[in-house]
Amino acid sequence: MAKVLVTGSAGFIGGYLVQELLGRGHEVVGIDNFSKYGPVTHSYDDHPRFRFVEGDARDVDLLTTLLDGCDHLVAGAAMIGGISYFHAYAYDLLATNERIMAATCDAAIRAHREGSLAKVTYLSSSMVFESTEHWPSKEGDERLIPPPLSSYGFQKLAVEYYARAAWEQYQLPYTIVRPFNCVGVGEGRALGQVEVLSGNVKLAMSHVVPDLVQKIVKGQDPLHILGEGGQVRHYTYGGDLARGIATAVEHPAAHNDDFNLSTAESTSVLELAELIWRKIKGPDVPFRHVSDEPFQYDVQKRVPDVTKSREVLGFAATTSLDEMLDEVIPWVTRAVEEGRL
Repeated sequence: MAKVLVTGSAGFIGGYLVQELLGRGHEVVGIDNFSKYGPVTHSYDDHPRFRFVEGDARDVDLLTTLLDGCDHLVAGAAMIGGISYFHAYAYDLLATNERIMAATCDAAIRAHREGSLAKVTYLSSSMVFESTEHWPSKEGDERLIPPPLSSYGFQKLAVEYYARAAWEQYQLPYTIVRPFNCVGVGEGRALGQVEVLSGNVKLAMSHVVPDLVQKIVKGQDPLHILGEGGQVRHYTYGGDLARGIATAVEHPAAHNDDFNLSTAESTSVLELAELIWRKIKGPDVPFRHVSDEPFQYDVQKRVPDVTKSREVLGFAATTSLDEMLDEVIPWVTRAVEEGRL
């Protein structure tokens, strides 16, 4: 089994990924500075093959030390949030994440040259396809379409250029993975000074699934949604994404390649809202909604081609939206009742 360093291990996807890697028998070192949610705990914190270090992924010397003896690095650390972050922190998303990525690559290049590091798996984003006008988006389209308009999308595209540049100059092997719309449990209210109201409810993360759930649980009626609700997304379970990322880490065919990781199922925001409404309110309460002014970077359609990940990695996201919601709704409901959201 391998030893894997995961940066951003206390994040939303990072938490699922550490659990998956441990379940596969790997030794895992995690680093996070708790900048998103503050200190968090996980069920695996005391696992004998897990070590956590509180620290900043912009610290090249620290990353170099943690990479000693590691076979793989998953570059997941980033300043990241929901759509409100794209506007409230436009500069910070770009500047902070560039510093994280440069430090990560500097440390990884050294660890590959002087140590045992075999490969870096980089977490990119579906937002690299932000400016596309044709769907589904397949691997390679990100180099053919106009660059993303948001600083977040642009920086995620830059992550992919870091990966390829480090290979071209230093022969540091890479895999790029692009998660689509992660859904799961474990998110808290994001730290920061920006408050976003949707009707009479203050949003927790500006991530559509937990925010719709909390608004309905808090009694919002009619339900406020951003825009007309025609935005199309592919809501993918965090556990499925973790399985896909871990497979990409391990699979020899993932060497120097890139993969979309997503469910194949398209769902509009309005369809999602009504499904959550029915699960919470039951069949007899009329579904009522109103449209709020959408954010500038609220991409209307993100639809991935998942053929490559299925054929090369043997990966398919199998958890249905119904199953995800049956897990997320009780979790968010408890968080609301306990005052955490």
